[in-house]
Amino acid sequence: MIHTAGIISKPIRERICEVVPPLLQWLFARKIDVLLDEETRGCLGFGPEGISREALGAKIDLAIVLGGDGTLLSAARAISGHNVPILPVNLGALGFLTSVTLDELYPLLEETLTGKSPTSTRIMLDAEVRSNGVSAGRQSALNDAVANKGALARMLDFDVYVNQEHIGRYRADGLIVATPTGSTAYSLAAGGPIVDPELDAFVVTPICPHMLTNRPLVIPSSARIDLDFAAAEEPVYVTLDGQTGFQLKANDRVTITKSEKRVTLVRPPNKAYFEILRSKLRWGER
Repeated sequence: MIHTAGIISKPIRERICEVVPPLLQWLFARKIDVLLDEETRGCLGFGPEGISREALGAKIDLAIVLGGDGTLLSAARAISGHNVPILPVNLGALGFLTSVTLDELYPLLEETLTGKSPTSTRIMLDAEVRSNGVSAGRQSALNDAVANKGALARMLDFDVYVNQEHIGRYRADGLIVATPTGSTAYSLAAGGPIVDPELDAFVVTPICPHMLTNRPLVIPSSARIDLDFAAAEEPVYVTLDGQTGFQLKANDRVTITKSEKRVTLVRPPNKAYFEILRSKLRWGER
């Protein structure tokens, strides 16, 4: 049962003031308590309590995310440890993940409150930096972990291992390790395949590889991927979901594994995954 809903949004005042007040009224009329993330509360200027996204997950039964894919990725990382379903509403442009339109919001909410709405469970990845064999930090991502060079740096030399087996030394601008959800993001732009989100897999995609034989790989999500940048002569940066990350120090190593966290997305009942792809990628159009 859903007793408390949380609203997380991209803080664009005009859209928030247009969308959130009627949404609050709709939820209150159905006796659903509502909490807002701090960004939404600050932008709105009135309404229920505003709390951090990290604290929100422990207090709600449903998260309503208003924005684009970037807003959803940020929200997913913040609340993923609490097994809270996310209803993603597209207020952005492309919207691979935020596939629910404003017109679909209230009918889908009605089905969600009665437990009839379909959901899609997505895996996440963990990226851990190890410095001299000691963990120096770990972060989770729904889409991808990207290792790349600085803006003015030369091509990177690095080694890739899967389950401690040496795959090879890459010469490239960087490397993307994506979940199936992230296969339609940066990995796709870099030439990687589209992977159905129901699969348990990772996509390993080099960015602008020097050798044409360095092709994208699809491997089981149960595998451990190690990235060794000891051969790199330039600074290396690791970015999670294009939003957060860290700079590596000399001889640091990055280990990527399947996370124990998962994300559950509420989706429209009559909008299948490949229908979304056809619409967003304009398949079959000239």
